[in-house]
Amino acid sequence: MLFSNALVRTPGHSVIDGIDDYANLGQTDYPTALAQHQAYVALLKDRGVTVTVLDPLEAFPDSCFVEDPAVVAADFAVITNPARASRTPERSFIRPALEHFYSQDHIFEITAPGHLEGGDVMEVDGTYYVGLSARTNREGFEQFKAIAAQFNHPALAVPVHDFLHLKTGTTYLGDGKLLVTGEFVNHPAFANFTQLVVPAEEAYAVNCINTGNGVIMPAGFPVFDAAMSEFEKIDGGLTCLSLRFTAH
Repeated sequence: MLFSNALVRTPGHSVIDGIDDYANLGQTDYPTALAQHQAYVALLKDRGVTVTVLDPLEAFPDSCFVEDPAVVAADFAVITNPARASRTPERSFIRPALEHFYSQDHIFEITAPGHLEGGDVMEVDGTYYVGLSARTNREGFEQFKAIAAQFNHPALAVPVHDFLHLKTGTTYLGDGKLLVTGEFVNHPAFANFTQLVVPAEEAYAVNCINTGNGVIMPAGFPVFDAAMSEFEKIDGGLTCLSLRFTAH
């Protein structure tokens, strides 16, 4: 197992009003989204993951995407500072969940003017690749880098131009292998990895989860698949829906 725990948050009905900066696929259907989320949780559990399900937050349409307001590692957790003002208050609601797994002195926060979202943070064997995107700025990266350094983890910045987040365009599968598409194909930051190139028309498949007990990908792609159509409409991918970790 690459991780033993996952935090998820049930989508509220307000998810139909989630942020759509990229997808342009129409409005999310709530009953379908709820069913897809329940199936997602079941798939994680089937892979041996202990899943903690948090209550929906109706006031925050995008709050089911728990990956963005926090970054979790084995030895520390970081409450991020999302760039979109509508998501910033989610920070206070993710902290109580993290406190069940981490001591207070191992929970940190990104503060203004820094912005960081978890979708931009990719951990690779103890090294963190952090996307500098429309949602994560240089100050947010520098704060995260300083936090990670306290636990002897290096952090490297990777400019993101064409995707919402770093992990929209690349995902680490383990064993030195990266799924990549678009601007990250042959990117110098990833020169030492074996790159598995995904064609542009299948780019949504890049955002997947390697549980260590099987790879979960969006429905329509190989391995264990999870229906994601309603979350794709609001710029969400598989990793966005959970925080995955093994806390010490």
